[in-house]
Amino acid sequence: MAREKEFFTSRWGMILAVIGIAVGTGNVWRFSRIAAQNGGGSFLIPWVLFLFLWSIPLIIAEFAIGKSTRYGTVGSLAKIAGPRYGWMGAFIGFVATAIMFYYSVVTGWCIKYLSTSVTGTLISSSDHLSLWENFTGSYEPLFFHFIAMGIGAFVIYRGVVKGIERTNRILIPALLVILITLAIRAVTLPGAWEGIVYLFTPSMETLLDYRVWLSALTQNAWDTGAGWGLILTYAVYARQKEDISLNAALTAFSNNSVSLLAGITIFSTVFALAPGEGIKELISGQGSTNTGLAFIFLPQLFGKMPGGAAVQTFFSTIFFLGLAFAAMTSLISMIELAVRTFEDMGLERKRSLAFVATLGFLLGIPSALSLAFFENQDWVWGIALMISGGFISFGVVKYGADRFRREAINSAGTDIQIGKWYNTIITWVIPAQVLFLIGWWFYLAITSFDREGWWNPFHTYSVGTCLLQWGIMIGLFVLANNWMVKRIMSREVSHAD
Repeated sequence: MAREKEFFTSRWGMILAVIGIAVGTGNVWRFSRIAAQNGGGSFLIPWVLFLFLWSIPLIIAEFAIGKSTRYGTVGSLAKIAGPRYGWMGAFIGFVATAIMFYYSVVTGWCIKYLSTSVTGTLISSSDHLSLWENFTGSYEPLFFHFIAMGIGAFVIYRGVVKGIERTNRILIPALLVILITLAIRAVTLPGAWEGIVYLFTPSMETLLDYRVWLSALTQNAWDTGAGWGLILTYAVYARQKEDISLNAALTAFSNNSVSLLAGITIFSTVFALAPGEGIKELISGQGSTNTGLAFIFLPQLFGKMPGGAAVQTFFSTIFFLGLAFAAMTSLISMIELAVRTFEDMGLERKRSLAFVATLGFLLGIPSALSLAFFENQDWVWGIALMISGGFISFGVVKYGADRFRREAINSAGTDIQIGKWYNTIITWVIPAQVLFLIGWWFYLAITSFDREGWWNPFHTYSVGTCLLQWGIMIGLFVLANNWMVKRIMSREVSHAD
């Protein structure tokens, strides 16, 4: 029996929803820190280049796969690569779901700091490091993790149009207004111009450093949502006449624009309110899990803003409101991916949601109570995203890159036609980048992060922990491949007119 599905009501509704996937907390705290570590303007050049070599090609692939197959990650990989490769889609889906477990905790942190900003507690604190450590060392993160997962589940319960689309129609424009407001205030602070100059001025010496290029590629892989399977999932609900190439370009450029706005705000604020030592703090990412920029250092700077406590509280509040919005829109997409997967397998949507929300809360508890566990999961599944991107590339190549480009991308209603250059990028350039990135991070683990125990699967930042956890999940999915694919393919999926 065919299942009727909802579809996004308009192009902008879908684009805002997909931007909600791409724009997350990493646009704020990770982009600014990585840009500072890699010379500011020198980092921006390869960062923009890899937008075209990694992000946009994979976003195009995800849009086309989801729209043409009308399945989530498992069914879509089985359709385009063949039934034997459904396990690849399962791995892609699990990686995003594993990230959901601890990303709900991150979203909870943002909600907590929003509440402390509103009450004035954050601004009045004289020791933000202790405030952060006392919070993360308590059971409080568990409560806010529950709140975050509950809000995300409620949005999914409302459906694609009333839930996902309507929420992003509100939160994404609101986030943009907040960022513009913060940027305007930041650039008008005395001394802010030095921060802007640092962010946009390249150095030839730094630009020639291969580590800057690898950092820029990594930021694109983690920051835009390309290769996660999330955009693929939302594309299942795309109308038949959606322009894949245009949507992909708008998504990628919008995401990077948000990162630049956040970077301008943070660099201007740091150079204006903490000259000299500020850039060192920005580079070091003060605090556990490198989240110190958002939860320790920036609150200190808000307390130094001219205008008194009322002004400081206002800007602190809208900053964490924007951060909470960014985190929530990304969390919603991760929940939907998992729900879509179980729904494809025949589980009724409401039951799928109840199962995913419950599992998400329970498996997020270790990350809520232990930063060491959180860091390990972020390390393991963050790197696994590179494999996810590689699997999507493999699916396209297995289908036939040129055939995929002609039939799935350059379909009727597409204004922007993608040329044969795409075949080369998806066939050769993407896989090469996957190998370079995984090799680079493993090299860092062996030579820097954990030189003595890089092989130990029980160490936080080791090669061993990645191989063990990836191996377990891939093994399980390979064994379950035939069962999963048969469950999915036995069900009809209706298409939009």
